[in-house]
Amino acid sequence: MIFKDYYKILELETSRVSIDEIKSAYRLQAKKYHPDLNVGDNLAEERIKDINEAYRILSVPSQKRKYDRIWNSHVGRTKTSGGKVEKNYIFNMFLGNIDHGAEKKKDKTPLRGENIETKINVTLEETFYGKEKTIILKNADGKDKEFQIKIPEGIRTGEKIRLIGQGKPGQNGGKNGDLLIEVNMLETGNFKLKGYDIYTTLPLTPWEAALGSTVQVDTLEDQVPVNIPQGIQAGDKIEIPNKGYKRSEGQRGNLYAEIKIVTPKVLTPEEKKIFEQLNKISKFNPRLNKNIK
Repeated sequence: MIFKDYYKILELETSRVSIDEIKSAYRLQAKKYHPDLNVGDNLAEERIKDINEAYRILSVPSQKRKYDRIWNSHVGRTKTSGGKVEKNYIFNMFLGNIDHGAEKKKDKTPLRGENIETKINVTLEETFYGKEKTIILKNADGKDKEFQIKIPEGIRTGEKIRLIGQGKPGQNGGKNGDLLIEVNMLETGNFKLKGYDIYTTLPLTPWEAALGSTVQVDTLEDQVPVNIPQGIQAGDKIEIPNKGYKRSEGQRGNLYAEIKIVTPKVLTPEEKKIFEQLNKISKFNPRLNKNIK
């Protein structure tokens, strides 16, 4: 049976870690090797299987204790030997069997090409729907090369899209490097992203705010009817559940509509007459209300 170093798979240096540390390491590795960010990478597919297997064993205390006994016999002793095993092995290899053709063989060792990293600007709508984008980069010959990129749904600023084999060419038959594209989300339109929640503004007329009403609110997908309570104030926020940004678990954040009361710049004669009449009969004076900010 092949021994797998689950701690190494989760990039943990020791077995003396808590369950919370294991969970945190698992989330980082699962995100790094997620299929949507490593399209066409067979190695990434195998790696995510090992990551899930490692977490399944190490996240259960009883199974972790059993595994730690095996891990200590395979890895722990080597780690605590101060590197003597590795040094002795290298010492014997060079003194016991010297290969005079090693230098020539080394020259023919396949070398993987370097990765290329770049950035791409996307809108909130593009990341929400997972649209395709086109970028143009210059290759080693200075010529433009076009790449079609599928933006994964729910990707966030700072995360990277990996295009397998689209980096610098390998040497001596080695594989090409990858193209890593870092996502930078732009704030455009009437939507702003905070965590998984989306914020927007909702303009109301003075009479809609005073009397209460039902209005249509724009979301990323459609319009939804929202009840406006009587006497709502500018700056108040209305929460619309499950209309925010997509989470990795398939759930959604919320949409928050901030009230903005808009007064008409031009009045019809009838509107002006009604406002003048309201001004005469109303005893409301917001300047006397110390609680209004």
